[in-house]
Amino acid sequence: MNAIQHQTTFIDSRENTDTAPIDPRKLMRDLQAFRDPQPLRSAWELAVTLIPFLGLFALIAMAVDAGWVIALAATPLAGLFLLRLFIIQHDCGHGAFLKSRANNDWLGRAMGVFTLTPYDCWRRSHALHHAATGNLDARGIGDVDTLTVREYRGRTALQRFGYRLYRHPVVLLGFGPAYLFLLRHRLPIGLMKEGSIYWISAIVTNLVTALVLAIPVYFWGFATTAMVFLPVLLSAASMGVWLFYVQHQFPDAHWDKAEDWSFHDAALHGSSHLDLPPVLGWFTGYIGIHHVHHLASRIPFYRLPEVLESHPHLRDLNRFTALQACGTLRLALWDEDRRVMVSFREASQSRNALSAALS
Repeated sequence: MNAIQHQTTFIDSRENTDTAPIDPRKLMRDLQAFRDPQPLRSAWELAVTLIPFLGLFALIAMAVDAGWVIALAATPLAGLFLLRLFIIQHDCGHGAFLKSRANNDWLGRAMGVFTLTPYDCWRRSHALHHAATGNLDARGIGDVDTLTVREYRGRTALQRFGYRLYRHPVVLLGFGPAYLFLLRHRLPIGLMKEGSIYWISAIVTNLVTALVLAIPVYFWGFATTAMVFLPVLLSAASMGVWLFYVQHQFPDAHWDKAEDWSFHDAALHGSSHLDLPPVLGWFTGYIGIHHVHHLASRIPFYRLPEVLESHPHLRDLNRFTALQACGTLRLALWDEDRRVMVSFREASQSRNALSAALS
């Protein structure tokens, strides 16, 4: 299946003749009605995420310590709760979970202890990601590295091999998340010269995480704690990286050079709507409604479904299912000429076809 055929399995309302074109700037203004967090709802969302996570972690640890290693089968469920804690941390970073900026920051820092993500470091890199999504001249911070077809062809053989290795699903969803959450986050990589706050964020997060982990180590020992915590963390990390990947890596993605780039267009049209089953939508904090989130990041995650109910024309914009999302893992390069994401094979085929046409 080539890139053009693959595109037809996705729905893009930019080309929907049944509805008027969406004005991203006007839509952004309309969405401000949803941006205020609801304190009681936020408290409830935190409680029904943190308490079950801690309880499930303790139950798994007790069972494994007693010899019931089969309890590790519950790891993906615990990982989903940990992923949801990260979504809460994510909302705090946008000032969207609580009314007070300071309260958002302190809660975000507390969540970072569980997710092994220094809050201040992550908030900065994520803000840069939001500010430059879809800008070909501002890639490299807080996003999945993406080359254009021409850039890829201009690389050396070794550089192309390195990029292909980086984009391989085993690295993206396996080794990559492990490196990111276990190693890279231990230091303010990329922000080392940006101020002491990022060093403090990384070091304090490391210390407090160690203190928190000392509790299960005291009760069940280091081996049991590691046997439970590492798989839970890595399952959450892999699911989170997969979500982040499919949010911007899809056939009809939106990329432009800086002179042609528009924040509003890139936010709405360069972000996907991953339509997940209700249970997975809940666990992922509805972050799959990513086109809305990027256009209005101050909307609390639990209000994103309200937006689709009030603006049903947004449901089909860059929409795809979890099964279709798995197909996006083959995409690796932005074809500037056709304005689509393509696989390495498709890029090679188009080059061979061009060479044949010119010969």
